[in-house]
Amino acid sequence: MDSFDYELLVIGSGPAGQRGAIQAAKLGKKTAIVERRTVVGGVCINTGTIPSKTLREAVLYLSGYRQRGIYGESYTVKQRITMEDLLFRTEHVVRHEIDVTRHQLLRNGVDLISAEAEFTGPHTVKMKFADGSGEREVTAQNILIATGTAATRGPDIPFDGQDVFVSDDILGLKTLPRTLAVVGAGVIGCEYASIFAALGIRVTVVDMRDRLLPFVDAEIAEALSYHLRENRVTLRLGEQVTGIEKEEHEQGTRVRIQLASGKQIVGQKALYSIGRTGATHKLNLPAAGLQPDERGRLKVNSAYQTDAPHVYAAGDVIGFPSLASTSMEQGRMAACHAFGVPTSSAPALFPYGIYTIPEISYVGRNEEELTEQNVPYEVGKASYREIARGQIIGDSIGMLKLLFNRETHELLGVHIIGESASELVHIGQAVLAFGGKIDYFVQNVFNYPTLAECYKNAAFDGINRLGY
Repeated sequence: MDSFDYELLVIGSGPAGQRGAIQAAKLGKKTAIVERRTVVGGVCINTGTIPSKTLREAVLYLSGYRQRGIYGESYTVKQRITMEDLLFRTEHVVRHEIDVTRHQLLRNGVDLISAEAEFTGPHTVKMKFADGSGEREVTAQNILIATGTAATRGPDIPFDGQDVFVSDDILGLKTLPRTLAVVGAGVIGCEYASIFAALGIRVTVVDMRDRLLPFVDAEIAEALSYHLRENRVTLRLGEQVTGIEKEEHEQGTRVRIQLASGKQIVGQKALYSIGRTGATHKLNLPAAGLQPDERGRLKVNSAYQTDAPHVYAAGDVIGFPSLASTSMEQGRMAACHAFGVPTSSAPALFPYGIYTIPEISYVGRNEEELTEQNVPYEVGKASYREIARGQIIGDSIGMLKLLFNRETHELLGVHIIGESASELVHIGQAVLAFGGKIDYFVQNVFNYPTLAECYKNAAFDGINRLGY
């Protein structure tokens, strides 16, 4: 260690970088985080996860969306909602999260360096300070790349951050459109399409794939498609975009999208959301003996080591699943491995949360996977509308679905769409982790009235399907 400035140098202060740095610091290792922004938190806190979920919550509250099932479709908390209304709540939460994150890192003795990092050798990183005060070169025994991603931008798209924009630009929008086209129906595209639709904006979604979110259980994805259409979202699936152009109109600028099929989509604004690219282009990776893929992502092994064994990568920069929760775990495991500390994790039990309206969350395997693996399974379902709590909160569209082995009764998967789905899923996650059976839900007593009762109803439904 005497020959190195740091035992672990982390590039990027998002969830993976934070957790990796804190884990190393708790092991007594000299650790630093290099962050090109003047604030910590990365995309997660500043432009991605936290802002988008806070924006979603502001939309749900101000639009009165949650209460419409009780008070009618015309119910709203605020008549004319503006971007300023939405950003008021978002900016408050972002400031708080930045402060909490910074405090955690400093409390654990992690050096915070505001600078742009660039490899100059396998163990050497040059830092160009964000305040313009110069450069410095440091050495590190181990390096963790946690730079995250940036929204992918097509080369021929007329981006201006207002009329044609990517998800990273949304916090900078000055006005809300009356109509919006969303190019790309991945997680981010679906989330923002549903958020804007809840405001009464006419949304059109176009994607080359034939269904939304192909990694999600097909029945849940179909339910999302149905509810989006119920909210006046037009889905153009199986369609390829051949061009996007802006044009002046008597009512202002509008965007025209050309499809390979000859169709055209015209809207006031367009959100371009065809995925994200690893933020690695400024790192000079060849100096460390590394080469990213065509999307700027890094390949890692099960210990999150890159092709250079002392250089680790974690978080969105390594690709799927690109969730803040999984990124944290990846950063922790990378730091543990770097210093020979035994640890374990269970990726098969990582929960997934998709913050569309309605919300989706799942853990374990889905029906398509079980069918492909020839597993004899059965299904148990419960609807929110059958649960007193569902009626109380006004959610009549939610559903919880359990998949279990019809011979052993072992729980295999939990899939939820509806209010608080990403909270409810953890009950099923715990049962899956301990190899529990669906019988647990039958025998367990849940608080009344709660949405958690759906587990009991779904379990009874599943058992009844077995003919008991």
